[in-house]
Amino acid sequence: MHIHHTIAALRDGLAGARRIVLVPTMGNLHDGHIALMKQAREHGDTVVVTIFVNRLQFRPGEDFENYPRTLAADCERLAAARVDHLFAPDETEMYPAPQQYYVDPPTDLIGILEGEFRPGHFRGVATVVLKLFNIVLPQVALFGKKDYQQMLVLSNMVRDLAFPVEIVAADTVRAADGLALSSRNGYLTPGERAEAPRLHEALSRIVAAIRAGDSDFGALEQAAVAELRDHGWAPNYLSVRRKTDLQLPSAGEADLVVLAAALLGRTRLIDNLEV
Repeated sequence: MHIHHTIAALRDGLAGARRIVLVPTMGNLHDGHIALMKQAREHGDTVVVTIFVNRLQFRPGEDFENYPRTLAADCERLAAARVDHLFAPDETEMYPAPQQYYVDPPTDLIGILEGEFRPGHFRGVATVVLKLFNIVLPQVALFGKKDYQQMLVLSNMVRDLAFPVEIVAADTVRAADGLALSSRNGYLTPGERAEAPRLHEALSRIVAAIRAGDSDFGALEQAAVAELRDHGWAPNYLSVRRKTDLQLPSAGEADLVVLAAALLGRTRLIDNLEV
């Protein structure tokens, strides 16, 4: 695996590469990330992974400074997964001057759900991903469905700006007890880790109820939120939405996704399930 810390070095390393597949990450890699790398190999000849903790997508008070940075261990895992190139720039390489140009996704998509609780987050995500597209020039990019709203924001950005990049949405990788794998799971205490699968269980019950014909989405949401609160969670949202635009569905719509974010202790967990 070739490791590059500058844009110039990466571009030199990719000279002559054929079908490039990009997997952007912030590092602290887990099995979910590695599953993405293995899937990436199915979509092209050259797999490029990026590791960059992007300050633009963190609000003041979030965990930017404390976000786990584990580059040496990440390199070992990427090499074992047969990644071809790793791009691991520092902030001065990605932002040699204060960023003045941003991607502003539409408010109706980024002002809800995650965007309501993390204003400015998707603006920062879209901006850095656009920059990575320009640096790497991939034909394909993989993003996990665990960050469902992010995936939709980026897919729509590619469509609206006519980028020649195919977006592949990868299924969420879970632990045996259903918990979606996430770098932030490492913040959980042992007791919280034992409780954490309840979020997935709550979503699963809603999906089962909808498939059984229950269209009282509000009642289903309220029951799940109450259960989480009864067990010590602090839910931010738990909502049934349309998959295409994440707006509120009408009764009888079938192409749905149930999304949730909740604090368990000091750790904020997100998850979703498609119906």
